[in-house]
Amino acid sequence: MTPELIFRASQILTPDGVVAGSVAVAGGKIVEVAVGDLSDGDAPTVELADEEVLLPGLVDTHVHVNEPGRTDWEGFASATRAAAAGGVTTLLDMPLNSIPPTTSPEALAVKRAAARGKCMVDVGFWGGAVPDNLGQLRTLHEAGVFGFKGFLLDSGVSEFPPLSSEQLKAAMAEIASFDGLLIVHAEDPDVILANACPPTSRYADFVSSRPPLAETRAIETVIDAARSTGCRAHIVHLSSADAVPALAAARQEGVRITVETCPHYLALSAEEVADGATQFKSCPPVRDAANRDRLWQALANGVIDFVVSDHSPSPPELKRPDSGDFAAAWGGISSLQLGLSVVWTEARNRGHSLPEVVRWMSTFPAASIGIPGKGQITVGSDADLVAFAPDERWVVDLAALHHRHPVGPYANRTFTGAVRASYLRGGEIDRSQPSGKLLDHNHPS
Repeated sequence: MTPELIFRASQILTPDGVVAGSVAVAGGKIVEVAVGDLSDGDAPTVELADEEVLLPGLVDTHVHVNEPGRTDWEGFASATRAAAAGGVTTLLDMPLNSIPPTTSPEALAVKRAAARGKCMVDVGFWGGAVPDNLGQLRTLHEAGVFGFKGFLLDSGVSEFPPLSSEQLKAAMAEIASFDGLLIVHAEDPDVILANACPPTSRYADFVSSRPPLAETRAIETVIDAARSTGCRAHIVHLSSADAVPALAAARQEGVRITVETCPHYLALSAEEVADGATQFKSCPPVRDAANRDRLWQALANGVIDFVVSDHSPSPPELKRPDSGDFAAAWGGISSLQLGLSVVWTEARNRGHSLPEVVRWMSTFPAASIGIPGKGQITVGSDADLVAFAPDERWVVDLAALHHRHPVGPYANRTFTGAVRASYLRGGEIDRSQPSGKLLDHNHPS
């Protein structure tokens, strides 16, 4: 196929390593990856600077967009603008915090209508598994969701109730019948109840209220259900490294389970969180530095499969900055625009390479969740690309980010690595002109 556009760079990150060469694009797809220059004919050329690396666009499979119903919390326009600025060219929207939640084909249609014409990047959708839609999950799967999200404890919003352990197993049996995927917020409700946190501005009190045992016990529940049903399962936002041995043993046994962690668990530590600093609150919580080191080890060893944002914004007042009450504050961290820089800064300091970071934040999430054509610079893939300057240092100005609300734990931090430009199907993303597609698992590219 005759190239319509050619990218040239001294550093192109391919599955075979970093090469100096060219990437040819036609029809929005990569049609050739060559070492050295390609004959361009009349095709326009994008020349990257010597200090820039051409990466595949990131794939963030854990984003709370919150539209419709709570669009004042975020929304498709602002979320996808932030994604593009951070090198994320594909995201999957979580089924809760929007109203209605995505728990039926009708609600999915409402969600897709809300997103249409607003997205700067490609967007797919998760469905929800809740008590009221058990037995009806196949129809939601056939409507195009990439899988199902379930909670084992209160989700924080009344319209998305949790599954009991028996309901979890029933959902898994149903999902296994069509080889679907269940992703689980795994914290044990009994452990959380036994450690309930009264009003407090002390971060240590909040962390104690969600101990590692809550994650370990809930993950064991998920493993048991996945083992007995044969369902594919995925643990979202792992914060406690105590659960790593059980996950590793289950995988070795043949249980079909994967796991993600998030930038905040890899870059932050409980020791640095001041009392009353509710912008650091997430559920499960950021734990101590020793736990963070163990998460990095599990990521390096492949027990943790990939890294996604769990971008979960809210209006500033829900973070309770007036009282600094961790018990009452909304638990969520906004990092959609910052994830690559956050993870690369920490990874580099720990001796990890940029190809490793790209596997964790692009290739592996795309492959694990089932989004073909994304996550790598190979012939046949979508030409979703990022010009990234890995040595550029910059300081976070929350007010300059594209997230709807300037709240977060990274204010005034210095990071290494900056996104210079993002491209969707070969076209540079203009953050004022929506060009993203709405994806479904039946037609994912």
